[in-house]
Amino acid sequence: MAHKDNYGENVMEDREMGTESVDIRRIEQVYRKLDLRIIPAFWVLYFLCSAIRSNVGLAQTMNKEQHHNLGAVLHIDSKQVSTGLALFYVFYVIFDLPSNLIMTKLSPRVWMSRIVMAVGIIGSCMAAMKAAWSFYLLRALLGLVIAGMWPGMAYYLTMFYPPSRTGRRIGLYFTAAQVSAAVVGLVSAGFQKMDGLQGLVGFQWMFLLYGLVAICVGISLLWWLPDRPLPPGETRVRTGLDKWLPQSRPALTGEDALIHYEDLTRVYRRPQWNVIDLLRVIIDWRLWLLFVMYFGVVGVGIGIQNYATVILAAINPEFSGIELSLLSAPIWIMDLIAILLVTPFSDRFHHYRGPFFCVPVCIQIVGLLMTTYSGSEENPWPQYGGLLLVGFGLGPTVPIVMTWTNETFQPRHGEVGVAAASALVSGLGNLGSIVTTYALFAGWKSDIKRGYRNSTLVLVGILCLSILSAIGMTLLVKFVGSGPEAEAVSSRSSVVNGEVIVDKAAKRELQQRGFERLWWSRR
Repeated sequence: MAHKDNYGENVMEDREMGTESVDIRRIEQVYRKLDLRIIPAFWVLYFLCSAIRSNVGLAQTMNKEQHHNLGAVLHIDSKQVSTGLALFYVFYVIFDLPSNLIMTKLSPRVWMSRIVMAVGIIGSCMAAMKAAWSFYLLRALLGLVIAGMWPGMAYYLTMFYPPSRTGRRIGLYFTAAQVSAAVVGLVSAGFQKMDGLQGLVGFQWMFLLYGLVAICVGISLLWWLPDRPLPPGETRVRTGLDKWLPQSRPALTGEDALIHYEDLTRVYRRPQWNVIDLLRVIIDWRLWLLFVMYFGVVGVGIGIQNYATVILAAINPEFSGIELSLLSAPIWIMDLIAILLVTPFSDRFHHYRGPFFCVPVCIQIVGLLMTTYSGSEENPWPQYGGLLLVGFGLGPTVPIVMTWTNETFQPRHGEVGVAAASALVSGLGNLGSIVTTYALFAGWKSDIKRGYRNSTLVLVGILCLSILSAIGMTLLVKFVGSGPEAEAVSSRSSVVNGEVIVDKAAKRELQQRGFERLWWSRR
């Protein structure tokens, strides 16, 4: 039955359950069980894939005193390193959407396992690189096999959680990238001590061991991750290759599975989709604003991740390779702290994703300007403080963009909307990574003498574009979007047959936390 709710929306009453038929604490227990099954697995796989993807940044300065760094061993210059870094993102951008669409047709569990195993194999092979051509080839292959991982993880969550619950969880496993960057920086000091052991230099040991661990984790995911949830009582039919693969146990059983199914089916839709549905996603104007937001922040993030040690070396040429590795770690610890502080609040006040995105981006801009203009040769530490601010500002921005994408496209376009939009935002957004790895920093040779001043100013410019896009997204959704579907751009509701169905889980969360009565929790 349709009626007006307290938010002024025309809504249908929850058809599976009444608003008070299931205790909120019972629902929270169900989602905590899912968290314990899914989030640790995602954290570990993202930690390893992030480490393998970004180790090249550290390899540029590892054991540089012994001339055993990446450039010296492969006989390549800084421009060739930039080319190799950019090749990864070229292939990532091209194959991100196809990978995510394939995932909607196959077992998501098997597809995620395939990605991690392939990343581990390519990562191990990077220990055998001897020349520029092998570096280019393996970086391109790494971009191809890892494509779809990040948007695939966001899509995977939407099969188990309402949109109102995904932001904090994306933030939780996204911390793996920050911990990875910090830990890899610290551990690389130990790998540098292994230089020359068994004929391998320090960075070769780093690539080899991380790759082998990733292969083992990828295999274990076949048992660890649950497959797409089924309606209670329905049995999964195993066909084709799936017959020969290990079968994971269901994420939930019994009453837990029933409560979860009824809670999730208010907002989760999995219709068969076709090319027309995909085109509707592509022409949705919200997609392109989210893309520009992601373009800026991920470009800065990848630029800092790949060139943090190079920037630090420019700040103080006296730093040793081990000192550079150790100094890079706190940047990502600051990143981690910001994620843990900001993303829970951005979920609770999800109608204000824009401000939660823009404030951290402004902090990044301040940090980049400090890195560019503060300090001196005698006292370079204010510049290092700027890098720490950049790290703090980076933290919550990517999870917020991906969550905003999920909660915008799932109610409008269903499963294909989440899969395609998250892949396009992530894939096309990584064009920013190509800019920062190929055109800026070491790729901009004349800027090296200036201490990368112009490169950091370009980063400030693209961050300003991200802020403008976030403001545009907020205003257009509020003032231009109209009708039932516009009202569904919320983690509280979805559209079925032209009527808005409220996500009672999200409303219960507001009531439980005491935010239902606050003016800022309403539109």
